[in-house]
Amino acid sequence: TQNQAKNAIVFLYRHVLEKELGDIGDILAPSKPKRLPVVLSRDEVAIILSLMKDTKRLAAQILYGGGLRVTECISLRIKDLDFDRQQITVRHSKGAKDRVTIMPRSIIPELRDHVNTIHNLHIADLNRGLGHAPLPFALHRKYPNISTELGWQFIFPSRSLARSRTQSKLVRSHCSASYVQKAVREAVRESTIPKHASCHTLRHSFATHLLEAGTDIRKVQSLLGHASVRTTMIYLHVMERAVPIESPLDRLAKSTK
Repeated sequence: TQNQAKNAIVFLYRHVLEKELGDIGDILAPSKPKRLPVVLSRDEVAIILSLMKDTKRLAAQILYGGGLRVTECISLRIKDLDFDRQQITVRHSKGAKDRVTIMPRSIIPELRDHVNTIHNLHIADLNRGLGHAPLPFALHRKYPNISTELGWQFIFPSRSLARSRTQSKLVRSHCSASYVQKAVREAVRESTIPKHASCHTLRHSFATHLLEAGTDIRKVQSLLGHASVRTTMIYLHVMERAVPIESPLDRLAKSTK
């Protein structure tokens, strides 16, 4: 498809040529049908999260609490977490742009503990003569020593090491997207919620719930990283209105009682 061709070009520049392609916008992007996103209620989100545990639950909380895509979430590094400002920086997101989103206050203690666990894992790797993280944009050539710094380690690391073709050494990358996706699918299935929900549904729910709470749509656009506010406006169509509109059939039923 055209999108596959576009993704292949992006992969070629980023991972093979190690060059920044820049924002290619809507090049090769075909028109898409106007389908409304699946959105969970707050209670449904709470149920799904309650059925998840440990690291997988923390990842899902970040997806919903910060509106991240799953690939953005697993690509987070320790340096992207700002506990003082309660912010998460999303690097090289869709359109090759960085953005800042919310770090939910409710997960800060758990997230701090998790970072400490990653720190201990990193120390163990360093003691084995390892501890390298893969670096983007050929940074290893300009800064050959930063790959072992704690800030560059992924917060959701892979269990095993792999040899980097560009850095010519063993590195610990991030976990796979399927690791989180499978956990969310299993929680949705166990919840018996009759919706086709996924990791991306948590992002849709983040946006919708913010708008329902009165957050300015331009702010929501910024948090999601949308280039155009028109993309964000689709969530206006799935909001739960404070004053629900009554069906004329219900009015008819009342009048005939």
